[in-house]
Amino acid sequence: MKIQGCVAVLTGAGSGIGRALAMALAREGCHLALVDINVSNLQETAQQARHGGVKVTEHPLDVADRSAIAALPDRVVAGHGQVDLLINNAGVALGGRFDQLSVENFDWLMAINFDAVVCMTRAFLPLLRQRPAARIVNVSSLFGLIAPGGQTAYSASKFAVRGVSNALRVELAGSPVGVTVVHPGGIATAIATSARGPDGASEQERKTQLDRAAKLLRMPPTRAAEIILKGIVRDKPRVIVGNDALVLSWLERLMPVSYWRLLPKMPGSPPRMAAHNPAK
Repeated sequence: MKIQGCVAVLTGAGSGIGRALAMALAREGCHLALVDINVSNLQETAQQARHGGVKVTEHPLDVADRSAIAALPDRVVAGHGQVDLLINNAGVALGGRFDQLSVENFDWLMAINFDAVVCMTRAFLPLLRQRPAARIVNVSSLFGLIAPGGQTAYSASKFAVRGVSNALRVELAGSPVGVTVVHPGGIATAIATSARGPDGASEQERKTQLDRAAKLLRMPPTRAAEIILKGIVRDKPRVIVGNDALVLSWLERLMPVSYWRLLPKMPGSPPRMAAHNPAK
């Protein structure tokens, strides 16, 4: 896919991978319709992207708001005239075992991480079909490849993103629209520090959870964006970001049920294994 002159709709553009992707796309001459719930972060990303000489429109909205998503295509077309690339990047995190999570928090996460992907795709697919070449890029996660304990809700949402992406790719075969699913590993963004924790968790429990997550978040978002953009340009159906995600994806293929036995230092390891690791 040729990026120069394209128009990309990008959710979660206010920070992290989203902001880095906006910068990378702008450098390649891609015009941007940026979406984020945080107005000030969105404005900052848009201002930086405009330095690349591309047209940038700002669309502050909550991707969990279906009516706002339904109205978005008309606003983007009014500003850009077309849509060539849809990147569903917005996401949130929710830590805790299944029995620790309220229905409200579980539904909150699913609405943003999965339902929004479905609604955005439904809203923009007719426009994408009109282009000679277009692409949908759905950002899943390493936890859309493996499922650690304590990440029930997050894994459920990211496996769902992976599933809908793979099925949609088959359904759109032969059309101008390709589908890419992205599985980032530990990227140094604020998703862990801004995550919701289990209901009733103490401050110490939350601090322990954040400390564990921080040790795994190492790759700069700029590097992740480079890898994702390269995958888009090459029309890759799946992009795995980071050596951690690559190694664990292969381990899951080899040992789809028992791979956790080899990973005592990972969050979600069985307690009997974690007890042997003083750092846990």
